[in-house]
Amino acid sequence: MSTSTGTGTGTGSDTVTTQLANGRTCELPSSSPLAKLLKSQRTWVGPDARARQAILRSAKSVAIVGASPNSTRSSYFVGTYLQQSSDLRVYFVNPRADVILGEKAYPDLASLPEVPDIVDVFRKASDIPSVVDDVLASGARTIWVQLGIWNEEAARYAEEKGLTVVMDRCIKVEHARFNGGLNLMGFDTGVISSRRSGR
Repeated sequence: MSTSTGTGTGTGSDTVTTQLANGRTCELPSSSPLAKLLKSQRTWVGPDARARQAILRSAKSVAIVGASPNSTRSSYFVGTYLQQSSDLRVYFVNPRADVILGEKAYPDLASLPEVPDIVDVFRKASDIPSVVDDVLASGARTIWVQLGIWNEEAARYAEEKGLTVVMDRCIKVEHARFNGGLNLMGFDTGVISSRRSGR
């Protein structure tokens, strides 16, 4: 029935967008038995925790595609965290914004002043294939698709093209976990530091 699933990008809804075999999409409550079944049928597996830690430690820059100037959106929180609690150079990509979090917003990845090490994506599941093509064209090597967004076919396609893919994980949560802000179970330790551990 489904080829890919993914939730919204910070709209506050508890729904899952399910892409059907005919290419159409429909919304399901995330708590519904069907949504849980679809999630249980996922077969693509991305980098494990150690590999994700290595990705973040080696990165010097990140571009947030789908970044929003709206302070209630999840991309805004992630951008704020990365600016304040990481050593990463952060670029915001949104063709309808001029400035986000005090920084220039760029219309697309091709307009950035450098090739980012990580492209962090806040777009709906059905948009991920086109974002993968943009990432490939930009020369970036890693696409990080945010928590709640899932497109298995796009992940496999990206890997076939040589990209490293992280999907359905929050880069903010992962960075905090690996740098003392969260323990490995995901609980808040009360410590947030921009210092990178293991250096």
